[in-house]
Amino acid sequence: MTFENTEKLIRTLRERYEKEVFHKAEWDFGLIEERLRSDKNKLESLREMERTGGEPAIVDYDEKEDKFILFDCCKESPVGRRSVCYDQEALQSRKKHKPETSAIDMAKKMGIEILTEEQYVYLQQLGEFDLKTSSWVKTPSSIREKGGALFCDRRYGQVFLYHNGADSYYKARGFRGSLKI
Repeated sequence: MTFENTEKLIRTLRERYEKEVFHKAEWDFGLIEERLRSDKNKLESLREMERTGGEPAIVDYDEKEDKFILFDCCKESPVGRRSVCYDQEALQSRKKHKPETSAIDMAKKMGIEILTEEQYVYLQQLGEFDLKTSSWVKTPSSIREKGGALFCDRRYGQVFLYHNGADSYYKARGFRGSLKI
């Protein structure tokens, strides 16, 4: 990343940090910025989250790991990460009309983790997300082994967890990611 791109990305994150109420007031953005600048891989992951429409924001702090946690906080599932099936196995099982990639593969390439169901519910406590879209969430192997995968959304003021075939993909379904710094 160029110096200018790095500065723009950090400025965007800082503006979001100052504007949003997802974080606690005692968190020091200077420390967050320092951690990003010292880890080019995390900075690149953050860039990819932003580039694909995730609007990442700092939402939590893991005291045990001493890391800040960022989630994609865009109102709807990130536009640059939609129309994907769940994982590589699901992608390979499709005979026709394969999507370009899968949620798990894309997240791995970006250096982020797909949200768990618990993380998704936590995100929904911070605001109202996925009112028109849905997002794949990390699926337990007991479900995945049977060909299924899980996704969530918010409808009627409630957060819902659903299942679908892991090989399915829809224009309005993507995935949200998390990044620890």
